[in-house]
This record gives sequence, structure tokens and C-alpha cells, in this order.
Amino acid sequence: MKSSTAIVASLFGIAAAFAPTNTGSAGQTTTSLNNDLWGAPSDGDKEMSKSLPFAARPKLLDGTMAGDAGFDPFGLAGADKASLLYMREAEIKHCRLAMLAVIGWPLAELFDKPIASAIGQPSALTASGASPSVLNGGLDRIDIEYWVAVVALAGFVELENQKQIEEKGNKYIQGDCGFDPLGFFPSDKQGQLEMQTKELKHGRLAMMAILGFVVQEALYRTPVVAETPFFFKPIF
Repeated sequence: MKSSTAIVASLFGIAAAFAPTNTGSAGQTTTSLNNDLWGAPSDGDKEMSKSLPFAARPKLLDGTMAGDAGFDPFGLAGADKASLLYMREAEIKHCRLAMLAVIGWPLAELFDKPIASAIGQPSALTASGASPSVLNGGLDRIDIEYWVAVVALAGFVELENQKQIEEKGNKYIQGDCGFDPLGFFPSDKQGQLEMQTKELKHGRLAMMAILGFVVQEALYRTPVVAETPFFFKPIF
């Protein structure tokens, strides 16, 4: 809860920083800044971004891609469709890693010690009971075999992803690694778009959540499961 006030304040600060003004020279400066960040709308195209209604919609973000709400304030999508698809591929991979991490992080803090004690192994958590990370420390306790397995798994996934790209060509969908053992991915285009949007929304939320875990533990030196126990432990 201690971090929530700071987060809300920062969000208001960001919104205020991008808010347009109505004065002459200041308004021209704001318009120029918006055009630099989001791209000036083409002739006759005055459509505004759904996520940032005070700014013009980026040209590449026309709403046809899953999860597209016209949000790209820093122009990270690139200048052409190839760059946009490359960044979408990267976003999906980060989303999936974040969804795994946001589950694994608190589970480690809850169950690492009892499991390690039961099998006679030392706990990998820090002295405060937090998950090991770059900011928390404790990564030196992780066995080298674990890192080798992680790199090997990542390499296998990338190879399978490249295989799908080569096999499907223009029909390839970003993030397709040929992995759907339970058949969740629909066969119709509308269903596919909806499923992709759900994955992206969950992944974006997970990226924000894992960032919150990292920052909160770095600032307060308290495990997230202890800082906000009502999210991770029974209330009774």
C-alpha cells in the first residue's frame, strides 16, 4: 500500500506532462511535440488515438492488430510495417515471460523455504525472504545447471518459432511457436483476434505487475507476499 500513492501520483504527473494547452505559441509547440512523438496525421485523417485522445493516432496503428489502441507515445513501433511486426513479436515474448514471472515470483517466496527444508537443501531466497533478483541479490545462490537449462529452453523455443515463420510465410501470426497442446487457439479469424487480444492484455498487466514487485522489494526490502499479504495468503 505504501507504493500505491507514489504510483498514482506518477500517473497524474505523466498525464499532466502530455496535456495540451490552448495558448498560441504553447499550442504550436505542443502540436509539434505530438507530431514528433505520434506522427502527424495524413491529409484528411484526423482520427485520434483511443488510448491518448488528445493525440493523433499513429499511422501504423490502424486498429487491425490485436490489442491495438493507438498507444505508442515514443514511436517504438518503428517507421514501417516490418518494424511494427518485429516489435509485436518482442512484446508477445516479453508478455509471456512476465506472466510466468509474476506467478513464479510470489510462489517462490511462499514455498521455497518449506520445500527446500523438506528435501534438505538451502533456501534460494534472500535474508529478508525475497525472491533473488538483480536488485535483491541472491542470484549467486542459483546453480549453474538452472541457467544452462533456461538458456537451452529459450534456444529451443526460438528455433521452433523460426521454424513456424519459415513454414507459414505470410500466414504466420506473431508469437506462434507451434505450442497449443490444449487447442485454445480458435480456428476462425475473429476468435483468433480476440484470443490474441486477451493474451496481450494479460501480458501487459503482468509486465506492470512484475515491475511493481521489483521496485517495491528494492525500495522497502520486504517480500511482496509480506507487503501485501491479502493478495497472496488466505484472509481467514
